[in-house]
Amino acid sequence: MKPRPITLEQGYDPYQLLRVYTYYRVFLGALLLLIFESHALTNLLGSEHENVFFYTAWGYTILNTLQLVGLWFNHQPPSLQQKLSAILLDIFAITLLMFASGGATSGLGYLMIVSVAAAGMLLPTQLAIFTAALATLLLIGESVAHHAATGIDTKSLFVAGSLGALIFITAYTFQYLTKKIQISTAELKAQTEHIAHLQKLARLIVERMRTGIIVLNKNDDIELINEAAQSFLGLGSNQDLTLKLDQLPAIQSQLQQWRGSHDPHTGNQIIPPSAGNTTELKVSLANLELGKDEDTLVFIEDNRAIAQQAQQLKLASLGRLTASIAHEIRNPLSAISHASQLLGESPDINPADSRLLEIISHQTQRVNQIIENILHVSRRRPAEPATLELNAFMREFLSGDCEQASQVSLQSQTPSIYARFDPSQLQQILSNLISNALRYTDNSMHEPPVRIELGIEPRRDTPFLKVIDNGPGIAPENQRHIFEPFFTTESQGSGLGLFICKELCEANQAYIDYLCDEEQPSCFTLQFAHPDKVQK
Repeated sequence: MKPRPITLEQGYDPYQLLRVYTYYRVFLGALLLLIFESHALTNLLGSEHENVFFYTAWGYTILNTLQLVGLWFNHQPPSLQQKLSAILLDIFAITLLMFASGGATSGLGYLMIVSVAAAGMLLPTQLAIFTAALATLLLIGESVAHHAATGIDTKSLFVAGSLGALIFITAYTFQYLTKKIQISTAELKAQTEHIAHLQKLARLIVERMRTGIIVLNKNDDIELINEAAQSFLGLGSNQDLTLKLDQLPAIQSQLQQWRGSHDPHTGNQIIPPSAGNTTELKVSLANLELGKDEDTLVFIEDNRAIAQQAQQLKLASLGRLTASIAHEIRNPLSAISHASQLLGESPDINPADSRLLEIISHQTQRVNQIIENILHVSRRRPAEPATLELNAFMREFLSGDCEQASQVSLQSQTPSIYARFDPSQLQQILSNLISNALRYTDNSMHEPPVRIELGIEPRRDTPFLKVIDNGPGIAPENQRHIFEPFFTTESQGSGLGLFICKELCEANQAYIDYLCDEEQPSCFTLQFAHPDKVQK
């Protein structure tokens, strides 16, 4: 982003400058009156014309006081006429005071240098030079008139000429310095506004980012936590000013491990789902050096989306290979199956050989099913998520698409629960989970053996779906392997069902996990992403 164009008005405040100068003028007039009335310098101030000095000083002080009062009540930038009239008042008043005090040799003419310097700061270049020329002409004119009237030596003329030259030098110098100061101040103000704008923009971007961000200072106090980080960690909103690091034990543990290790890769860790966060999170840490201070940046990402992208790349590279291998296996497998069928039609087959042919036929069907599953995974089309109302979707699924609907009950926490998921892929997942559940349930009970629960995770405001059965559950030593491809505890299973369910969930940025406890001996949980935060 390019900085905005700079103008002198951005860094120039004529109101403040004129007000300070008016304070000086009021003080100068009051000081001259005080010295005059105290008769401390009777041989200098008003030495030739006391009344002229007295009334000029009084009028000068009163006019400046009135202008100062006006500036107090009017905070608008002063007009050019106001600034010019103040400078001209000073020049004429100082000329009269100098005339009443004996001319240029009185030293009062040096006060014009301050007035001309103020003109250089307040007025445009042409007017500033005009006031310098006017002051010089009045000085020389007053000296000539004083010399003609008194006949005193020409020292006052030399003083007036020297003072005039000094006045011109002052006018040019202050014009140059004032422009430099105005440009520098304008640049500084523009840069400050630009930085403030960038900070506001950066904060807005951070707040809208889907990556969670936490900023920790050198004392590990949380200086910033955006909405995404609060959502990932299951926190309420607007806690950035009160939240402490010890309230985030998972982040605190990762931070301590990272600081205790010299390996930069330890800054990228995975936090598994827990009570606080219901999804798998990837945490990355980095140092941010700001002069002597050093902040720590914590980046939190939903590992489901990352895994989804990696999975798409993996499937794209393996798709052609698996399809080729499956086809190569299917061709000889079809020949074996066809040959066994022909052999089974032979009249010379004894019972022992018939049993062997049955084994061949059964195993070829099993291998063929494995091939079908592999081809299904390799050819899986991209997910097309749609916004689903889960209660209505489940009622429709159980009434029309599920053969075992009578053995499944549906419970929901709220009447309306929305999630984004590919409808056909969700049906495939549910069919697989319900079929697996019914395979191991006790059908002797009066209530349906499989229960589906719908609800919303309160801490993250994300929907979930649970498939619960009354079966014995999965052995603890097998639970970590159930989503791996080709893992099965049955001789008849292919070991691809739950793997496909996991792949379909990741394609829709959802998370599937197996949980078991005393109340729910066997429970598969689908944790959906927030419907408003699914990456499209």
